[in-house]
This record gives sequence, C-alpha cells and structure tokens, in this order.
Amino acid sequence: MASTLEMKDTVPDDQPSLDALDAAASLIYQSMPPTPQYRWPLLEARVGTTVWVKHENHTPTGAFKVRGGLVYLDELCRTGAKPDGVISATRGNHGQSVGFAARQYGIPAAVVVPFGNSVEKNAAMRSLGVEVIEQGHDFQAAAEVADKIAMDRGWHRFPSFHPSLVRGVGTYALELFRAVPDLDTVYIPVGMGSGVCGVIAARDALRLRTRVVAVVSERAPAFALSYEQGRIVSHDATTRIADGMACRTPVEAALAIARRGVERVVLVSDDEVESAMRALFSDTHNTAEGGGAAGLAALLQEKERIRGRKVAVVLSGGNVDSSLFSAILKSVE
Repeated sequence: MASTLEMKDTVPDDQPSLDALDAAASLIYQSMPPTPQYRWPLLEARVGTTVWVKHENHTPTGAFKVRGGLVYLDELCRTGAKPDGVISATRGNHGQSVGFAARQYGIPAAVVVPFGNSVEKNAAMRSLGVEVIEQGHDFQAAAEVADKIAMDRGWHRFPSFHPSLVRGVGTYALELFRAVPDLDTVYIPVGMGSGVCGVIAARDALRLRTRVVAVVSERAPAFALSYEQGRIVSHDATTRIADGMACRTPVEAALAIARRGVERVVLVSDDEVESAMRALFSDTHNTAEGGGAAGLAALLQEKERIRGRKVAVVLSGGNVDSSLFSAILKSVE
C-alpha cells in the first residue's frame, strides 16, 4: 500500500481533480455556505493537543451527505436524464440529502429505512417531501427493497456510493484543508465510504501530507475487516448508537480507495462514542449523533499517540433523537 506521506504527482483516475472539486463546491454554495472549522479550548485541554473540528453538523440537513446529493442530482439532470422519481436506502442522513436535492428539481423522492430507524431522522426526511418506507432489519436489507421498488416504479435508484457523491462530500475536506493546510492527521467516520474517499481526494488534489485515519464502529466492523484482508468481508452491524456507520457489506470501490489512501483504521466502541458525544456537548455545546462523534472517540483513544500534533476530527452529523441524546447526557461514565 502506498504511504500517505508520499507526495502525489497525479490524481488517480478514480479520484476527482482539484478543478472538479472546486466546480462541485461552486454548485453546492448555491444552496448552502461553507461550514466552519473551529478550535475549542476545552476540547483541546481534554485531548492534550491542537484539535480542529469540522462542523458538518451545520449544513442545512445537519450532516455532510447533503453535499453529495446536490452534486449527484445536478449531474444526472444536466445529462438530460432527469428521472420521474428517485429512491434510495438510508439510515437518515443520506435520505435527507436525497430529499433536499430532489425538492430543488421538483422530483418525487422515496427512501427505504430499516425497521426501528431514528424517529426524528424519519420526520426530517418527510418534512422534505420524502416518502419514507420502513422495510428490512438493517441497511443492506433496506437497500434490497429499494432496488425492487426502483424497478417496479421505473424510478432512478439513487446510490449510497458514487464518484459524484464523493466529489460532493469531498468539498468539506477542501474547505478544511485550505483553512488548515498543515494538519498532521484527520479522523473520519466511515459508513459506506463516501466521506473518507472525499477526504482522500481533497488531500491528494491539494498534494498535502495529512494522514487520514478511518474510524469504524467495533459493532459494525465489516469495513475494518475488509481493509485488513484486502477483500470484501461482510459482518453483522449491531451498534446501538452509531447508525450512520452500521454497514454490513462495504462498497468495493470505496475499499480500494481507502486501502490506497488511509494510513490506518481505528475501531471504537459504543461506550467510547457515547463518551465523545458527551464531550462534544460539554466542550463545544454542539450536538453530535453517534457517527458524528466517532472521529473524536478515535482521537481520544489515541491521544497519547498524537500528542503535540495538529489534528482534526469531522463532526459529520448532529441528527440524534432528542430522547436518546438526553439519556446519553444523563448517563455517568
């Protein structure tokens, strides 16, 4: 595997160029401003080093996914392929992205979520005009239902991973790296992989030396197992808190990019994620969902390893049900 410390002379064919990322950013900024990256003194005191937080919880949908949805649907419609409707599978943030983008183009949208999905994420999707269909015991099962509905209705199957999605979500990393170009390490939560691939793309396009650390739930370890073994490995996802990271089977294209561009993978427990959610609220007064706090959970796990370095964590989303978040804040470590 190529070292992430080597300077890249060219961008691999499966990654967007800097011009492509800038074009995606220009499109996205028609619908939302760049999100901030801040240093928080209390958080830095907790970790013991310089920490930048990239606040993707500040997008119009409360998560980074909206960037990819805007770029994907724009490119689909500009090619003359405006669909009669779009359907996808989601645990919530991707579904809001689909709904946010589809509403701008006047396209009907539906998403399939597994039974027991976040009540408030479901409500947020419905508020965007999305038809929410509850089917399946996990994300992959819901995705299979979405495939069938797409065929039955003749609607476009909106993917969970695609180069256009990577190009869109990679714009948050472009903002972060341009604001703080001398970062040593950045911690990225991983679900289906668009986020980590977007960070790798922006890092390589800007020819930076930043190490990329992928963060995976130990209760949804398929991506970590696949990364280690160099092949797709499926594993049940049983995390109680990090639903956005509950991936049973990784995407082969995302895995290939990650194995080339990620320095290491860190596994975090549900307890560590909940602790990070409390820390973010206490130290920054920001709400983080489980997946959104996973980057900080990994950083706290590795704080002795990175002491003295300048690092960043991506707060990738803040969409957590209020009752669940209240219980987490009240719990005692």
